Amino acid sequence: MMKLGLKSRSRRVVQDSSMAVEKSKVLMGKNKSESDENCSYFCWASLPPELLREVLMKLEESESKWPARKHVVACAGVCKSWREVMKELVKTPEASGKITFPISVKQPGPRESLMQCFIKRNRSNQTYYLFVSLSQALADDGKFLLSARKCRRPTCTDYMISLHADDNTSKGSETYVGKLRSNFLGTKFVVFDALPPHSGAKMAKSWSTRMVGSKQISPKLPAGNYNVAHISYELNVLGARGPRRMHCVIDAIPVSAIKPGGVAPTQTYFPLTSIDSSPALPLFGLKSNSFNKSSSGLSSNHADGPLVLRNKAPRWHEQLQCWCLNFHGRVTVASVKNFQLVASPENGEAGPEHEKVILQFGKVGKDVFTMDYRYPLSAFQAFAVCLSSFDTKIACE
Repeated sequence: MMKLGLKSRSRRVVQDSSMAVEKSKVLMGKNKSESDENCSYFCWASLPPELLREVLMKLEESESKWPARKHVVACAGVCKSWREVMKELVKTPEASGKITFPISVKQPGPRESLMQCFIKRNRSNQTYYLFVSLSQALADDGKFLLSARKCRRPTCTDYMISLHADDNTSKGSETYVGKLRSNFLGTKFVVFDALPPHSGAKMAKSWSTRMVGSKQISPKLPAGNYNVAHISYELNVLGARGPRRMHCVIDAIPVSAIKPGGVAPTQTYFPLTSIDSSPALPLFGLKSNSFNKSSSGLSSNHADGPLVLRNKAPRWHEQLQCWCLNFHGRVTVASVKNFQLVASPENGEAGPEHEKVILQFGKVGKDVFTMDYRYPLSAFQAFAVCLSSFDTKIACE
């Protein structure tokens, strides 16, 4: 019996030893792969700054359009040194006319031209998708920017805006960026930003503000709803034959922004969240000053009121016997939803800047609409204003 006991014990010792050897081999292989990965990472991160800058500069210049521009985004996610260089090389939409990183949707568009985008409507799930155009085609595949889901409430309607196409667009989502809220009649709307649009922004007081999930907003920034714009639709004196009368007060932008040398608030960073760890979404780091130093918003000049926009008056076409607007080929289907917004006379003495179309929206297909915007509006602000046009407005028509 003792021999059997010793034999069985010796067998267990041999088995345990063999298992330990196999485990050590696995660990050695794992450590080796991690070591190789760290070595590779160190090699890329330790490139001479001059060489790294030259390489990334050529990449940024050559990959100017999507989908090739995804390589620029990927380079910004390699390491901290690469990200810092890309932050210097990649300009805002105002300067470059390009949308590269997610923060670009919160930055003003180009000054000298319209940023051409389009919106697709999905009637089955009441969702709207914003894309930036990749060609002159009115509705190509495009590069996805934002989505909005329509949520009906007992007394109002909300359009929850998100950075992801398939997100549930709830306020607790990490990709929630803001919302559009309408009154019961669909004649008055308020645009809310999840983050302060400028350094002097004040949070709207409501019960929903306390319901915002704490995960999507940095604890260093107050979470809540910040008023960005107010939109109202007035009685249409032309009836169903003419465009709706729109009046937009952009609270987040000073009226001086449309004047020569004027500056609009420009967000430069989203707050730090768990999505920052993804290399596909760089430039989400938190910084003490998350706004462009050259634009401190309305707080810098209390005497400078908010920007006011109105829809451009149509002209009567004798041959067609209808009211028309010149969309320069960007709109092909007549619709009461079509509009062009210009600066209102309320902004002061009329000038050349008052004739320039800041935002235009129109129908090109059953569920496809073009959206073109320029400085000082951002893609997020323009998208929210266009969403207000989808509601049926019985009181105005």
